[in-house]
Amino acid sequence: MGEGRNRVLIVGSVALDNVTTAHGQEERILGGAAVYGSIAASHFAPADLIGVAGDDFPQRYLDLLQHHQIDLQGLEIVPGGKTFHWGGEYQGEMNEAITHFTELGVFADFKPVLPETHRDNQFVFLANIDPAIQLQVLDQVRNPKLTLCDSMNLWINIKREEVLEVLRRSDVALLNDTEALMLFDTHSLPTAGEKLLDLGLRHAVIKKGSHGAQMFSADGTFAVPAIPLTEVKDPTGAGDTFAGALIGYLASRPQHDEMAFRQAVLVGSACASFVVEDFSVHRTSGLIPAEIHERCRVLHDAIHCEPVVF
Repeated sequence: MGEGRNRVLIVGSVALDNVTTAHGQEERILGGAAVYGSIAASHFAPADLIGVAGDDFPQRYLDLLQHHQIDLQGLEIVPGGKTFHWGGEYQGEMNEAITHFTELGVFADFKPVLPETHRDNQFVFLANIDPAIQLQVLDQVRNPKLTLCDSMNLWINIKREEVLEVLRRSDVALLNDTEALMLFDTHSLPTAGEKLLDLGLRHAVIKKGSHGAQMFSADGTFAVPAIPLTEVKDPTGAGDTFAGALIGYLASRPQHDEMAFRQAVLVGSACASFVVEDFSVHRTSGLIPAEIHERCRVLHDAIHCEPVVF
């Protein structure tokens, strides 16, 4: 895996995180949506990362990304700038982070300019960033085969029309359940899924945290559980890892029919189960194909049964 013909363009944040959970505290660890997504995608297809960091971004993190054959032409390093720095804490069931501070640094002025070599990428993942930036990227890519976009409640609250415009120009939406319900002011996930498809999307994937993910399309619905884990150390980046694995897997496949999408959702859920087992990308950066295959098998067994006979 990882030698696919199609390259995946991934645009989003590159960060240094301070994370506290019941399992400890880590400071200035590698984070950011583009990082989590790129490393996950790199297990299936070559990835091109678009982001920005300050010159305080450690060389060892650049080395790690390059070790995964992630192209960093589109990672701007700003001299004298400070990398996006986020600090947060997870308590209880760790379903949501409590943010202690957010220092945007150079990310506040992020205006992505795609290298010419990246504008023809066939697979594009627009991670959770300002929808105005997502639209700037869509204006620069020429004719992608598949565009996957993520968002968050902040943008839905303050830039709803721009979020909807990004969705209309994308093929796959990736939102968590709270965001999908908020976007359409409904309490029904099937209603939210139907309204997402009405925007012209081919697929709408709704993440449900520890309860897995559900996908809606013209062919119906498909649901995958989360891997049952006895210990979760750090849930940061689980959604971005899910997305990166999903689009990376699709980029590695010759066909992109409904079955390929269902398999991609399963692969995304499997990979997300790894990242939460340790802080940062410690777990996903060292994955081998056999480990991913085994988690996919566990999920496949969990959703498979023979037809019911009366």
